[in-house]
Amino acid sequence: MRLLNPGPRQLAYTLDGPAGAPVVMFSNSLGTRLSSWEAQAEALSGRFRVLRYDSRGHGMSGLFGVDEPGRRGEGYTLAQLGGDVLDLLDALDIETVDFCGISMGGLTGLWLAIHAEHRLRRLVVANSAARIGSAGAWTERAELVLVEGMASVAAGAAGRWFTPDFIARAPATVARLIEGLRTCERRGYAACCLALAEADLRSEIAAITVPTLLMAGAQDPVTTVEHGRMMHEHISGASYVELPASHLSNIEAETAFNRHLLRFLDS
Repeated sequence: MRLLNPGPRQLAYTLDGPAGAPVVMFSNSLGTRLSSWEAQAEALSGRFRVLRYDSRGHGMSGLFGVDEPGRRGEGYTLAQLGGDVLDLLDALDIETVDFCGISMGGLTGLWLAIHAEHRLRRLVVANSAARIGSAGAWTERAELVLVEGMASVAAGAAGRWFTPDFIARAPATVARLIEGLRTCERRGYAACCLALAEADLRSEIAAITVPTLLMAGAQDPVTTVEHGRMMHEHISGASYVELPASHLSNIEAETAFNRHLLRFLDS
């Protein structure tokens, strides 16, 4: 684990793989850490440099100045989440990457493809949407965790993130991820909720020209296949696949996820 700008505005990241190889950057979903990409890092690190990071307010990354999100109008923005990616790339002197994001990370990738397309070679958007949920729902969730803590959100997360079959056959994996959510810094989580409350790229994604792969979970109740198909219709030349998984498809369907990812990176 390395830290960019140690202190309240630090970004925690790892960079592994052979020097000089193309860089693939992974961006997490809300409430998870860079460790959620272990299966992808293992599959890619022999041929690619793998760059993972904790989103602001998550894991070892800093809170970036938020105190009580929502109480005084404080929260992150999607532009700030995208700006963190650009700051990290600049600090590491990396000009371009293949970017893969899931859920909130996928929305971050869409923002980058619209506002900083010259930094992306390819874009993979998994289990995401140009607009995730509603502003009211995200604001309510931010208020909930600030008042009651993360346990209230963690209690129902397994059913949102995974199918019943995966929960039954991989209880240790599910428990580890739920524990990570439960111990997530509530202010950082809430501030990201407020970023999602305002994020709406539906009128902008048609401008994306970066080669794009869209992956949806066939049983995802959060960002549904309809969301994936909508993006597919509006992003010219994008590829689209559906995986046998719920919301965290890179974990539940890691073999299929990695196969499609590698095929796209090699295209």
